[in-house]
Amino acid sequence: MPYLSMNCWNDNRILRSKMWCRCVIPFSFHFGKWSKVQVEQLCDIHLLMFLLFVHPETAAAACQRELRSKLKKKCECVFEGIAKAGNPTLLNQIYTELYITEGGSGELNEEHEVRWIETAARKPDTPETPITCEDIFKPLPGRDGPIRAVMTKGVAGIGKTVLTQKFTLDWAEHKANQHVHFTFPLTFRELNLLRGKKLSLVELVHHFFTETKEAGISRFEQFQVVLIFDGLDECRLPLDFNNNQILTDVTESTSVDVLLTNLIKGNLLPSARLWITTRPAAANQIPPECVGMVTEVRGFTDPQKEEYFRKRFRDEEQASRIISHIKTSRSLHIMCHIPVFCWITATVLEDVLKTSEGGDLPKTLTEMYIHFLLVQSKVQNIKYHGRAETDPHWTPETREMILSLGKLAFEQLEKGNLIFYEADLAECGIDIRAASVYSGVFTQIFKEERGLYQDKVFCFVHLSLQEFLAALYVFLAFIKSGVNLLFQQSASRWSALFNKKSELKPLLQSAVDKALQSPNGHLDLFLRFFLGLSLPTNQTLLQGLITQTGSGSQTNQETVQYIKEKIRENPSPERSINLFHCLNELNDHSLVEEIQQYLRSGRLSTAQLSHAQWSALVFILLSSQEDLEVFDLKKYSASEEALLRLLPVVKASRKSV
Repeated sequence: MPYLSMNCWNDNRILRSKMWCRCVIPFSFHFGKWSKVQVEQLCDIHLLMFLLFVHPETAAAACQRELRSKLKKKCECVFEGIAKAGNPTLLNQIYTELYITEGGSGELNEEHEVRWIETAARKPDTPETPITCEDIFKPLPGRDGPIRAVMTKGVAGIGKTVLTQKFTLDWAEHKANQHVHFTFPLTFRELNLLRGKKLSLVELVHHFFTETKEAGISRFEQFQVVLIFDGLDECRLPLDFNNNQILTDVTESTSVDVLLTNLIKGNLLPSARLWITTRPAAANQIPPECVGMVTEVRGFTDPQKEEYFRKRFRDEEQASRIISHIKTSRSLHIMCHIPVFCWITATVLEDVLKTSEGGDLPKTLTEMYIHFLLVQSKVQNIKYHGRAETDPHWTPETREMILSLGKLAFEQLEKGNLIFYEADLAECGIDIRAASVYSGVFTQIFKEERGLYQDKVFCFVHLSLQEFLAALYVFLAFIKSGVNLLFQQSASRWSALFNKKSELKPLLQSAVDKALQSPNGHLDLFLRFFLGLSLPTNQTLLQGLITQTGSGSQTNQETVQYIKEKIRENPSPERSINLFHCLNELNDHSLVEEIQQYLRSGRLSTAQLSHAQWSALVFILLSSQEDLEVFDLKKYSASEEALLRLLPVVKASRKSV
């Protein structure tokens, strides 16, 4: 039986137990001529046995009840974006079963997540068996033996945290996995705050789940335990699986990173089950041999996107209009694969439909995020400053906040950071008190969390918001002072400062070049936003924040031509596809329309297409709403060149003829 500390028993309970022993033992044993002292000693021995063998079960059960109650309160409500005081939504009411499949291995995947989303969005439906969160540890058909460690991959905002929340809530409410004695959900954001501290595994559990300490539980080997580690991609601990010391004693103190590597390798508490969630790029931090199964969260399918908006908008006509609008914009439709983007889209379209009857709805990503920023600015003006909805959106205070958040977004994006601690804020010149104010004002953009010891952690609600604000900051810096922040050479920022360019064109072209130089496309979405901000129509939306118009129609056309040249030069389908999205942000569809004319006329199989036109055809086919279950190559051309050009489409289809 598990060992329990006797400290959990107070004097009254011990006295009652002694009385129980003295009453029961005489009827259970024949003492003969034993002295009173010997009987007293025997009673004390039986008391100890009672404490060790009877009480542990009671204490564990009480601890389990308290833990379930605590986790139920923590997990039963969810908030889209960030918590709104007094406006909770029950998780069980809105939860839609996410599509989870076996995801192969934890190999390195450094490509920008927008590319991953686009790839997932065009995958044809397959006969794969989806995995529910309650069955996350069950072996797939054909596999023997229990699974100790599961890694679940998925892009930012796809629903990994909500998935772990649902698993925990179902356990707390006695709905699933009742063979599990204790579920301990942890986040790497919290664990980062323990860097430099010495703890044993037992002390770590006691810190986060005080119920176990109060119950006196100091061993966990006899219990079925599930440990959830959410957000490996946010880990700032040095997980050195090769050189960290080997540790097998759960009571031995060491650094948190050593605890984690030994837990994951199975040296510590080998009987426990581990569930680790991560974005794809960080999956390789854990050796493949330490992971029993890798799963992948696919996000919303097309029917689930519609389901989301119909749940969000009870007015059937309004919901249908919004769904129809999203389908007309492939960029928006693809991004709605992510639940968080569905929330952003719903927030914007609800406001636009309410405030501009008959007006155009946002069609591009840049328009969508500008409107989202406007909605949040309007909300904070009404809430914090008592202004009317018709008052100007931008005050000196909000302008300063947006610039500070933009600087933080850009500088941390360059470093690959999505969460920020006090030291990160200081590097950007932001006081931690100011950051708390920002999170309180722009609650749907920037949020503050409290970890262990009340240390603060900050982050943007979603990676795409960080990328948008980073692009806005770089754009504003140029408009205000002519600084080109995209140069990376040692003296370039100073030279850029003293060599102000009156034209925006060189900056836009340098942004295209910089994004194309990225080996993993990590600036793809940043580039879309940055180019979109150069449009005068989008600058008009930001009037008051952008005080000087940065470009005209000539600059726009020159940028379009520059991107078309890059499409002609660039053989990579992934790069070309993002450049077509960039043309969409600039409202240029000429290349796509050329190919669509060929398609409508039926002359495509005999036409001599340029490299740019082939790229446009690939973009159209991969972006098509039509299922790529079977791809008929003969419709387009029978040449070897056609096969090579259309190879990305062939790969995306299940069958080619």
